[in-house]
Amino acid sequence: MVADPAPIPTLESLLARRELGLRLVENGDPDAASRPVRWVHSSDLVDPTPFLADDLVLLTTGTQFASDEPELYDDYVRRAVSRGVIALGFGTEVVREGVPAGLVAACRTHRMPLFEVPYKTPFIAVARANAEAVAAQAYARRSWALDAQRAIALAALRPDGLGATLVELAKQLHTWVGLFDASGKLTREHPVGGLDASSLALAAAEAGTLLRRGSRAAAALHEGAVPLTLQTLGRTGHLRGVIAIAAGELDPEGRGVLTAVVAMAGLALEQNRGLARAMTALRSALIQSLLTDEPTLARRIARDLTGGLPSAPVVVAVADVHRTDALDEWLEVQSAERRSDLAFGWHDHELVLVAPASADVAVALAERFGARVGVSSAAHYSGFSAAHAEAVTALRRGGDAVTTFAEVQASGMLAILDSVEARALAAGMLEPLIRSDAEDGTALIETVRVWLESDTRIEAAATALGVHRHTVRARIALAQRLLGIDLSTFAARAELWAAMQVAD
Repeated sequence: MVADPAPIPTLESLLARRELGLRLVENGDPDAASRPVRWVHSSDLVDPTPFLADDLVLLTTGTQFASDEPELYDDYVRRAVSRGVIALGFGTEVVREGVPAGLVAACRTHRMPLFEVPYKTPFIAVARANAEAVAAQAYARRSWALDAQRAIALAALRPDGLGATLVELAKQLHTWVGLFDASGKLTREHPVGGLDASSLALAAAEAGTLLRRGSRAAAALHEGAVPLTLQTLGRTGHLRGVIAIAAGELDPEGRGVLTAVVAMAGLALEQNRGLARAMTALRSALIQSLLTDEPTLARRIARDLTGGLPSAPVVVAVADVHRTDALDEWLEVQSAERRSDLAFGWHDHELVLVAPASADVAVALAERFGARVGVSSAAHYSGFSAAHAEAVTALRRGGDAVTTFAEVQASGMLAILDSVEARALAAGMLEPLIRSDAEDGTALIETVRVWLESDTRIEAAATALGVHRHTVRARIALAQRLLGIDLSTFAARAELWAAMQVAD
């Protein structure tokens, strides 16, 4: 992943040291040649495994092999393999000439690499050569980390410090780096398109999970075509985004470089947050100015803010939604993408959107954040306050995620009266008629309803009810007395009709 000035010490690089004169006798596992060698140790114990560590090359002169029994060699090599020994080195001409055939056979069986250490090469020379290589590689990694952090710090000073920092991180790690914003959307990546679609989908899903938890965290994914490392930005409760890297577990130097980037990126996003608060105040002032129905000042504000107001006619949308960092980030992204085709701001704790009549931003807002949105009819800016009132009405009267004023309007004026207060008033007004019907069987409610539906024509109501016209006339007269109103006036009839509609 990272181009180091010094190679990682491996069995292959150790055997390649010509001054040591090492000779490979048995290849064993081909993958062992590229495994890092952390240390070289010598021992002539029959079973040295309790004193060994992983990724180690074991040297021996063979004094522990009292006989050439195959089982003795087989047990020795099997224990070494199970302990994680990378390879065996046999020192010849010290106890015996050449490498024992039984040891070669056992190494072949257990796929353990075996090499010969000639008499002229002390074991300490082999150990020292590897130790020097380990030290050189560690020094190179530390030097790389310092150089990388210096380059990243300089990148942060550029005009687009955040973007330049991510690009420099990608260059230093020689891999793909992406930034997901607080809403979980990928906003920056380098190189662009450098991650396959399935891995990108996995990274986006995990970034969304980390952001929803709301606390600082890191994650490692190994499910896709490439391993991924993710790290949140910001503090607990105020996460600003997630950095994703197409790399698996980082070494300490790599983690140090990533930590430096996370700190700088978090600071940059916090600074952007401060700017965003100022922008929010300016956007709210824009909406307040539009509500005066005189758009001149609003046009000046919008020209410097986003390039201008959406072209009229526009619709006004009012959303009942909880304000979050993710919502603010999403709105800013929408504004940047749509530019002068979207204006927004907060008014009376509700989000107000202004967009062309054909825009689908209200639907997108409702789907992404579970908001309820009311949308006005198309209007010009001289009628903005009326359009805003329509949107508020649609929001209050609507039951769906997005409700248009046209839908509310189609339900009629009486639908506006559908409230707890209106139903209580209607029940109180009709109570004398309901009680009379219950106690005396007078059928006043039904008679009055049919009479009003028949445009107060007695004959038509009598026919519809199947009773004599004098019966209808008597029931209407009784209803007037019980209600204490004059049903010969239009106002009284309208009020009674409205009460019946609300009660239903």
